[in-house]
Amino acid sequence: MKITKFFAVISALVSVAAFSGCNKKNSSSDNSGTQPKTVKIGIAKIVQHVALDSVEQGIVDVLHENGVNAIYDLQNANGDPNTAAQIAMKYRDENVDVAVGIATPVALALANTLDEIPVVFGTVTDPLGAGLVTSLDHGERNITGMSDAIPTEQHIALFKEITGIKTLGYIYTANESNSVSSLELVKKGCAEAGLELVTQAITNSSEVKQACDSIVSRVDGLYLTTDNTVFSALASVKQVFSDAKKPVFSGDVTGAQDGGCLIASGFNYYKAGRATGEIVLKILGGEKPADIPVRFMTDPLDSDLLFDLDSAKNCGITIPQEYLKKANMIFENGKLSKL
Repeated sequence: MKITKFFAVISALVSVAAFSGCNKKNSSSDNSGTQPKTVKIGIAKIVQHVALDSVEQGIVDVLHENGVNAIYDLQNANGDPNTAAQIAMKYRDENVDVAVGIATPVALALANTLDEIPVVFGTVTDPLGAGLVTSLDHGERNITGMSDAIPTEQHIALFKEITGIKTLGYIYTANESNSVSSLELVKKGCAEAGLELVTQAITNSSEVKQACDSIVSRVDGLYLTTDNTVFSALASVKQVFSDAKKPVFSGDVTGAQDGGCLIASGFNYYKAGRATGEIVLKILGGEKPADIPVRFMTDPLDSDLLFDLDSAKNCGITIPQEYLKKANMIFENGKLSKL
């Protein structure tokens, strides 16, 4: 996809009405006046940050709007795969009706532990590479879900076009399969754009600031994919690069809405949560996970584009008006405007 096509897709975002949720059903009783069955839903995320919190909320909202009488067991693995495994065993012992794993490590823990309980993964970048499914056309045994794959190559081309960078930095979590998969896309994007790539691997969020300090002097700008460990320490990333007056491009708009990223483009994580919730709803309605295709966020209404004019000024970059008019969010003078 060329830059012009990328913006043609994004521009559809601002010309169509706002995203609408599922039709609501009566949540108090059915036609016979009896209370609906109470179901138990386990929702676990690998770490707490605003994007994954939004996914969780989207799931809960969809089920509530559709009259599901649910008890939720909400868990946070705090970035630890061992904790994720313990959460999976807890859901197995409690015999939850559906278990949802937000991000690859938690989804894998659930898939490896739960043989009969339906498992729905949310925001998994590469479900094939992670071994969760063998086809994107349908689920696998008791497993299905949605992917948060983003157009990495197009992002990198756009970043170069606007900023003129020659060397791109990329920080990734070496022990997360989704981050390793994203690294290959970043390499491809840099090769296509003619950029030199400088990478820095980490294993946990406490290493993020040190990684930024190590890489910032060697690059012209930093690209962030949807790496949950990196995003859990996003404030440190933005601070280091802001102090160095170097731009950041974020593949997640949610974490960029309080400033600090020159450009942010990606799908809306709350809507991703709603999409995940719709899969859970299908399973509760009797559909088998193996029959449900992997969901992707491909509708233009699912995506956002943000430019941070404060960051642009700090970095000495002027964003042409032709690009600004494609955005649906502008951050300026410390405030976010939604267009």
